[in-house]
Amino acid sequence: MALRKLKPITPGQRHKIASTFDDITTDKPEKSLLAPIKKSGGRNNTGKMTMRYRGGGHKRRYRIIDFKRDKHGVPATVKSIEYDPNRTARIALLEYKDGEKRYIIAPQGLQVGAKLSSGKGVAPEVGNTMYLSEIPLGTVIHNIELNPGKGGILARSAGSYAQLNARDGKFAIIKLPSGETRMILITCLATIGSVSNSEHNLQRSGKAGRTRWLGRRPRVRGVAMNPVDHPMGGGEGKSSGGHPRSRKGLPAKGYKTRAKKKYSDKYIIERRKK
Repeated sequence: MALRKLKPITPGQRHKIASTFDDITTDKPEKSLLAPIKKSGGRNNTGKMTMRYRGGGHKRRYRIIDFKRDKHGVPATVKSIEYDPNRTARIALLEYKDGEKRYIIAPQGLQVGAKLSSGKGVAPEVGNTMYLSEIPLGTVIHNIELNPGKGGILARSAGSYAQLNARDGKFAIIKLPSGETRMILITCLATIGSVSNSEHNLQRSGKAGRTRWLGRRPRVRGVAMNPVDHPMGGGEGKSSGGHPRSRKGLPAKGYKTRAKKKYSDKYIIERRKK
C-alpha cells in the first residue's frame, strides 16, 4: 500500500495523509460473512453513561474473521483483499476447496490467487498457519494463539509482527510487538508473515470530523476543568503541576496497575519496554 498527501484546497485537507487503498481488490464484502453491530454510545443497560467520549460514528457491519484457522489439510485460494472498518489491517477472503468461504487477517505481500493452507506439515510461506513446534526459528509471525485452539490474539493490528526466537521443551520463546519476550506452548498456532497495512501509523486524519466518523467524541483534558470536576482542574491560567491523576483520583502515567502475583509472570522472560 502507499500513502498520498492531498493538496490543501480545504483546511481539512492541509495536513491530511490518507491511504491510496491500492492493495484493495473489491469494495463489496462477502454477504454470508457479515453480522450486525449494535452501538451503545458508552451507555449501560440502564442508559447511564459509563464510558465517556463515545457515540455517533458511521454505521458498520462486522466481518466474521477466522482467527482459529482450524480447517487443516484443506487448501484455500485468496479471492480478494478487502477493507475492514472494524480493524486497522486489511482482510483476505479465502475460498476453500470444499467451497467454504472465510475471512482472515491479510498478511503483508499476500496476493489474489495465492494458495494457503494450515495444520501440520505445511510449508512456512506467507499466509500459512503452522504450529509453533514446526515454524523455523527466526521466522516473523502474527495472529498467535496463547491457548491451543482458542484462536490467535497476539500481533493482529496493522503492521505488527512477532518473532520466534527459540524453543525450550514444550514452550516456544517469542518476542512480541511490545518488546516483551515470553513463553507460549508449542502446540499453539501462528501465521507466517507480518500484518498488512504497515503504513497505517503514518496516516493523519486532517480534521476533527474524521474522528467523529469513527465514533469518538471530543475528549476534555483534566487540567482544563474546574476543581469540582477533576483532581487536576482549577488554578490560574494554564497551571500544571501535582501528580497526574484520573477523574476518580487514581494515579496515572507510570503508576503500575499490574497484579503483583499475576499467573502469567512465570511465562514472561523479559518485560516490555517502558
